[in-house]
Amino acid sequence: MVFRIGPNSAPRPRTSDLALRAKVPDAAARAAGFGRWWYEADCQAMVFSLEAAQLIGEPPGVHVSLADCFTSVVPEDLVQLTASLGTGAECEFRIVTGSDGLRFLRLVVLSPAGASQDEAVEGILIDITAVKYAAMREQFSFESTQLMIGATTLDDAVSKMIALVCTNLGWDCGMYWSIAQSGSEAGRLVLSHYWSGEARAPAEVFEKTGGHRLSIAPREGVVGAVWSTGKARWIEDIATDPQFLYPAYAQQSGIHSGYAFPVAYDSDDGRRHRPGVLIFFSCLARQRTAQLPRLSEAIGGLIAQTAQRLSQQENIRELAQVDALSGLANRRHFHDLLDLACQRASAREVPLGVLFIDLDRFKPINDGLGHAVGDAVLSMFAQRLSDLTPRAAHAGRVGGDEFALFLYPGDSLTRMREMAEKVLAAARTPFMVDGRELVISASVGVSMYPADGATSAELLRNADTAMYRVKRGGRNGIGYFTDDGSHGDAGSQDALLLQLTVEVELIHALAGQRLFLEYQPVIDADTGRVRAVEALVRWRRHDGSVVAPDVFIPIAEKSHLIVDVGRWVIRQACRDLPRMHGAGLHGLQLNVNMAAREFMNEALPAEMEEITLEAGVEPRFVCLELTEGMMMNHPEQVIPVMQALRGHGFKISVDDFGMGYSSLSRLKDLPISSLKIDRSFVSGLPADHQDRAMVQTIVDIGRNMHLDVIAEGVENDDQLQLLRKLGCNLIQGYYTGRPMSLEQLIQEHGSA
Repeated sequence: MVFRIGPNSAPRPRTSDLALRAKVPDAAARAAGFGRWWYEADCQAMVFSLEAAQLIGEPPGVHVSLADCFTSVVPEDLVQLTASLGTGAECEFRIVTGSDGLRFLRLVVLSPAGASQDEAVEGILIDITAVKYAAMREQFSFESTQLMIGATTLDDAVSKMIALVCTNLGWDCGMYWSIAQSGSEAGRLVLSHYWSGEARAPAEVFEKTGGHRLSIAPREGVVGAVWSTGKARWIEDIATDPQFLYPAYAQQSGIHSGYAFPVAYDSDDGRRHRPGVLIFFSCLARQRTAQLPRLSEAIGGLIAQTAQRLSQQENIRELAQVDALSGLANRRHFHDLLDLACQRASAREVPLGVLFIDLDRFKPINDGLGHAVGDAVLSMFAQRLSDLTPRAAHAGRVGGDEFALFLYPGDSLTRMREMAEKVLAAARTPFMVDGRELVISASVGVSMYPADGATSAELLRNADTAMYRVKRGGRNGIGYFTDDGSHGDAGSQDALLLQLTVEVELIHALAGQRLFLEYQPVIDADTGRVRAVEALVRWRRHDGSVVAPDVFIPIAEKSHLIVDVGRWVIRQACRDLPRMHGAGLHGLQLNVNMAAREFMNEALPAEMEEITLEAGVEPRFVCLELTEGMMMNHPEQVIPVMQALRGHGFKISVDDFGMGYSSLSRLKDLPISSLKIDRSFVSGLPADHQDRAMVQTIVDIGRNMHLDVIAEGVENDDQLQLLRKLGCNLIQGYYTGRPMSLEQLIQEHGSA
């Protein structure tokens, strides 16, 4: 099709009439934001009204060819636009003008269907730029928020954000330049992420001739200037901009304009952080009406929020898993690492060795010279131990002056002896503290997987046993749990005998009603009112002695007895709850600990409903407590049971929160009602600043997720007052109330 009239042709009278009509201003069209056009197909002449001409960026009146009147239309949209004039179909297209940049128009044909060929086609042009941009912003805001919530690393978040901006806002490629923190390029901006679709891979931008990533000095080029000043910048015409450093790339990829802005945020301590710069490019002319400048602050804010969230999550992980004094894994995390190493050793059918290390003559230093000197010695020894630990191994501090290390795989006792000898030498090397030379030594016990145990608890216990034999034999030496196989056998036999004895006695205790409950109050520190009680199981033998829970509960957990004990506890506690309510403790909540096996039982929700119905208790007054590890180790089994329990009206609390299991991205989806701060974080208050930071973080998480937060293990007024200051007013501990019988609870706190 040829879009022009021959050189000797002249507009016919009707075209002239339309041209005159087009010059008359149309107030209604201008007010409504549209303009009129007429098209004569036989001569391919186009007539624009004043309003339509202003919208499309062309002169008003007659245009003798379509090529003449659509010069501002984006080439990719031109075929569809011209086809619409013949078919009468609506068409949306883009135009780029020098004054307004990129805009969106809709062409609507108003001529009646079946119009004759010699009749002019009439229609209107409508500016839909605002509608398009609003839809873009809404879709972008939704998708970017979802993306940031799901991001697990900052690199992942930035990379996906670049692709999202390009695909949703119409940019052709984008890059993220970040400040290198280490290595030869430290302090320089390096290209860390880019997105350019399938057609334009900017190899020249991120690789030098020698294969190294390209880097930019701060203040160098557009990117450096944006980073150093903290101000966004347009590149209106890349070909003529001297600050754009890569003209070859611009020519190769066909980019015409760009927009760069800093990614910056303020941390909680008030410091301004500038991790990098985002820059986006377009093959079209982009003016200040584009959407990116309006959204750049929001994009930077989302990335900043994600950085802070990930940083907070990392802080929680570090506080929960790292011993503050030594910098090594703490006891709980070391157990987790060792259990994981045992699983891997089992899968590969290789041995694994464990060293249990106790420092000799440390107590006189700590008591005689003070805890500051003692802490310095522990810290220095921990650093030496860390330096000795191979890459495929882990070290941890598992007690006051006790450390542990495992080698994966510990392929022989010979290798374990070599490592143990290095540890002894590290301990014997004098420590210089405040100009004073201090000399200690160490006793080391060795156990091997699987010969000396199948779990972290067994391996550490047996290595500890071997270490104590060294202590009794004069210290500063190495002991093996399985010297002749006799020590291991005796230890295993003793443990098995104890377990069997307790199991048999516990069965009789269940049958003979030798178990009983005590209740520890949870106090609202602001009102002094008892908000809840935790049911605690106790066992009294026939001779009147009470068996400690930490003796019989672990043994019960190794057998099915823990389920029977759990059922007895919940039934008895639900029978007692109406008495508490009737004694004036109105609305009191009952908290009950649940074992892992119970929460993995699909029948638990129905059984709980039956128990509460029988006792005449509403499920909303019953809160079931489970640990983080239980949820995160078996989420596919536990979470559906939790959801079903919540559906029945029961509440669920996460016990020992902060001990290093929870993923925050998963926590937001859990059907829980409260969090319990582990007592290990409360015990260090108010002096330990890391414990304080941990508690504040958990309180903030609970507040933002609309969860109750309970601090357990509160033992003095200083702890109580600090917890209130940090925003935690639900308190459980000896300071506000020791575990007590039902009668004592009613007597002390009831009003009826």
